[in-house]
Amino acid sequence: MHKKRHIFVIIGSAARQSANQRLIDYFARLTAGQFELTICRDLKTLPHFDPDLSADNPPEEIKHFRQEIEKADGIIICTPEYVFSIPSGLKNAIEWCVSTTLFSGKPTGLITASAHGQKGQEELKLIMKTVMARFTAETTLLIPGIKGKINEDGEITDSRTKEELEKFSIAFSRLVNMPVPGNV
Repeated sequence: MHKKRHIFVIIGSAARQSANQRLIDYFARLTAGQFELTICRDLKTLPHFDPDLSADNPPEEIKHFRQEIEKADGIIICTPEYVFSIPSGLKNAIEWCVSTTLFSGKPTGLITASAHGQKGQEELKLIMKTVMARFTAETTLLIPGIKGKINEDGEITDSRTKEELEKFSIAFSRLVNMPVPGNV
């Protein structure tokens, strides 16, 4: 039996019982034999980004957030779209990491689940490409109309969404287990 890979999941929604959280709960059940998840649900508690502190004197909450990224075998960001963009809390968290190389080459899955989501997903992909996260077309997933596709119990009621999440999970597992170029 192989060792479970450690995945750090960042929920972009500030809502407690968000559809994004329920999607990750489903993902956790789907991949229970492969991954051990640490889930960051409280981006709203992180201090506002301060470039004067970022490199040399980050706040303790930011040190902890960065440590979680560093020790993870992979990252998943699951977020809604707010006003055709990513939520401010998610952007704030990523900004705290720009002065580092934490995301460089890190296997990453990007899920945007919202009413529409296309613009938010485009922005998230651009930002994660900028911080050099490693993701593929297969490890990005857009789920528009999420509230009509998942119920309060976290059950996905839309068969196409279930199928897409299963494909995403397989592709993400492959990416996490793929040797990093240059480290072979």
